[in-house]
Amino acid sequence: MNRNILRIALPSIVSNLTVPLLGLADTAIAGHLGAAAYIGAIAVGGMLFSMVYWLFGFLRMGTGGFTAQAFGAGRHDETLRVLLRALLVAAAVAGGLLMLQAPIADLAFRWLNASPQVEVFARQYFDILIWGAPAILGLYVFSGWFLGMQDARSPMLISITQNLVNIAGSLLLVMHFGLGIAGVALGTLVAQYVGLMMAVGLFAKRWHGRPDGRALIRWREVLSRLALMRFFNVNRDIFFRTLCLVAVSTYFTSAGAAQGETVLAANALLMQFFMFFSYFMDGFAYAGEALGGRYFGAADAANFRKLVRQLFLWGAVMAILFAGIYALGGNFFIRCLTDESSVRAVARSFLPYAVGVPVVSFAAFLFDGLFIGTTSTREMLLAMAGACAAFFGVWWLWGEKFGNDALWCAFLSYLWLRGILQWALLRRVTRKLYICEDKHTAGFP
Repeated sequence: MNRNILRIALPSIVSNLTVPLLGLADTAIAGHLGAAAYIGAIAVGGMLFSMVYWLFGFLRMGTGGFTAQAFGAGRHDETLRVLLRALLVAAAVAGGLLMLQAPIADLAFRWLNASPQVEVFARQYFDILIWGAPAILGLYVFSGWFLGMQDARSPMLISITQNLVNIAGSLLLVMHFGLGIAGVALGTLVAQYVGLMMAVGLFAKRWHGRPDGRALIRWREVLSRLALMRFFNVNRDIFFRTLCLVAVSTYFTSAGAAQGETVLAANALLMQFFMFFSYFMDGFAYAGEALGGRYFGAADAANFRKLVRQLFLWGAVMAILFAGIYALGGNFFIRCLTDESSVRAVARSFLPYAVGVPVVSFAAFLFDGLFIGTTSTREMLLAMAGACAAFFGVWWLWGEKFGNDALWCAFLSYLWLRGILQWALLRRVTRKLYICEDKHTAGFP
């Protein structure tokens, strides 16, 4: 079991660690264009795309869960139909984003309130990169599908290739052809479509030698009303769960900003501790998603229980390891991240909260993977809604009196309660699994 977990978790961790490199490469290149407005444009444009695409992350998660279950049940025909169904939805969403790009940009820049020069460059960046929506959403689908097929290596190779193409393409277009911010955007756009083409190629290679795909497609089943309703019900829950997550993340930043620039900066630094830990824990969550969905689809309760035990053993080890690293090296990391003495001082005073984050949050990451893999998204949404309510409740009760301490306590309460509520709701998942196992044993389809 540990070998299976690591076979998926390790490549997924590498993939996760490459994600910020795409934005970092664009920022680094823009930083040599001769004006701070270029860097600001990349930051604003990058944040805008992150928020838009984050809301459609259900395309990856829902596809991964359905595919893993079909794979576990030995229904390779259904794994192909899940992929096609998700790609059709992704194409529809991408088409909507392209048609609505002007009002989306106007609304976003009115809300972001960037300086005139930054807005000019950011709009130029946005107007080019929005045409990458079909590639990005398609890659979400393929990433989920590969993971559901127990293949974490392909998404890793795609991420690494995207980074290399992005860096090379942007440097060529900016430094050699002098295209400025447009060159940065075009280099990233090319990398996105190279990633999509690579995903299609890896899919074709994986399917080579299987039965004729055209015989398995059966468009009537791909577009089955019942299958589409189930797909949209699951993804609707994930969408609203993501809205809750965005609400907490956005309000955390907003509440910190209301306490002054120094507190805002200190919180931003300490959140990097959480983000770095999340890259590792998401790798194990993806293992829970792929393997949990596989065992759920196969009605294999024994291996599902073993997976849960081993995942949480790995999660506890990672939590203790990261908490120890942050406790011993936190001050050093803060010094590396900023030269501002006032920000360093404030960050050090709130460092204990960052040390506690791995301990209270690891369960939430792992349960997310298990719930996605078993498509128990309603339970995941309920847990997130309860945790979100706790965050705002703690802040409303204690925020005015305790300030940033209350904000961090609210955030830790939210992370801890997500795991606790999902643990309580896990019984629903295992109950469904035992019913499936009983039917499977009795010979029912």
